[in-house]
Amino acid sequence: MTNPQVYARGFASLTAHTVDPLLNLVRKSRAPRLLDLGCGTGVVTAAALALGADVTAVDSDLDMLEYTARAHPHAAVRLAALPELPFPEGGFDAVAGNFVIQHAPDTPATLAELHRVLRPGGTLALSWWKRDEMPATTLLADAAASVGLPKVPDPPRDFDRYTSPAAFTALLKRSGFSGGAVDTIRWRHRVDLATWWDDVTAAAGPRFAFILEQDAATVERIRQAYLALAAPYAEQGFPVCAHLAHATR
Repeated sequence: MTNPQVYARGFASLTAHTVDPLLNLVRKSRAPRLLDLGCGTGVVTAAALALGADVTAVDSDLDMLEYTARAHPHAAVRLAALPELPFPEGGFDAVAGNFVIQHAPDTPATLAELHRVLRPGGTLALSWWKRDEMPATTLLADAAASVGLPKVPDPPRDFDRYTSPAAFTALLKRSGFSGGAVDTIRWRHRVDLATWWDDVTAAAGPRFAFILEQDAATVERIRQAYLALAAPYAEQGFPVCAHLAHATR
């Protein structure tokens, strides 16, 4: 499980950049019943509540759910693990998933389930990272490799087959959605580099756990290497790229 306080301080500030475009369809459709899929610390939940939506937030991490429930008592909070959702058919007007679809163990089954819980005409919006344009995190592995640690490859994911806009748009169509499209969003994430190091290594889970498993001297060498590699981004921020898919049931 992830420490919600650390995640909220670090990664949640990064994911917050896509909340407004993710909820654009909700604004346009005036959808009152929204499912926040993989709610994490509730950045989408907070924005949707501010729009007047009736929000149900789900996550597979109990610590995250408890954090969101405390922070947003007006949202319904439920434990759920993709691809199965404990909701009736057609129970939502909109589903928004901010950087969660890439973690689903079965992407087609997950989209089929999202299609099921949406009402006819309901809207879907999902975002995911473009992993090869993410120096904010990939430089961690580069820093570890620079001090002699073996480079740990990204774990294989079912989603890897669908990560391109064309592939995901085609999957949306096969899953029964209409009007599917994928936009590309780029921005700069400005952050104190030393603070970012602390938050990412503490909250990035198995992908970077090997760094903190090293002895203190090695961890400090990796940290210094990371700060040196990240230094060119100190002023303007890390370039970030994400994809955002939207479609209608």
